[in-house]
Amino acid sequence: MNPTIAMITFRSMLGRRRALLLLVLPAALVFLAAALRMIGENDLDVSENVLQRFGLATLLPLLALIAGTGVIGPEIDDGQLMYVLTKPIPRQVIVLTKLAVAIVLVAAFAAVPTLLAGLLLSGTAEGMAPAFTVGVVVGGIAYSAVFVALAVASRNAVTIGLLYALVWETLLGNFAPGAKSASIQQWALSVTDALTGASYVRSTVDLGVAVPLLVAVTVAGTLLAVVRLRSLSVASAE
Repeated sequence: MNPTIAMITFRSMLGRRRALLLLVLPAALVFLAAALRMIGENDLDVSENVLQRFGLATLLPLLALIAGTGVIGPEIDDGQLMYVLTKPIPRQVIVLTKLAVAIVLVAAFAAVPTLLAGLLLSGTAEGMAPAFTVGVVVGGIAYSAVFVALAVASRNAVTIGLLYALVWETLLGNFAPGAKSASIQQWALSVTDALTGASYVRSTVDLGVAVPLLVAVTVAGTLLAVVRLRSLSVASAE
């Protein structure tokens, strides 16, 4: 971790425009949960649907995409990262710092609102609120690693990330069991399933498979980002 890089990245990510992007979806989730509670539509079935479909399947990947690509992608595009690469800072430190910032942002803007929405909807019943919060955190770590790697590897990281999150995980996942099983969303849901007694929460992937896959994807994404950043600095020097 490099505190200076982390501070600069946080300042950049929490500027006016990006802060608004980070706030809109969480605010919508909490508002929806509050509205459902007010009208009495907050049983466990409704709670599970909101937390899974809005929190885990929509809010989490979109916020992770904004955070994961935003912490490094714009700096590559406008050339600001070249200044950092000229300093004697190991590439893995740069990547790990950027990834840590992305994870903190996802925890703040996705996990905390999910916990608040869960408590508004179902309180502490069946441990659903904390279970989904943990699922969002572990899923957010994996998503962030993938999207940071995409941002380093491609200028079209946002497009590729949207295709993965919306087409592969959401669209194809509803029709192709294989696509659903190869999904960070389902792996995170497996962790959630293991932590709650609610019968409505069900994942298509066993916990013993989901956890190693989450770890593998996180490590692979981080290593890919480091390798690509090294080649980026060499190419720039030439």
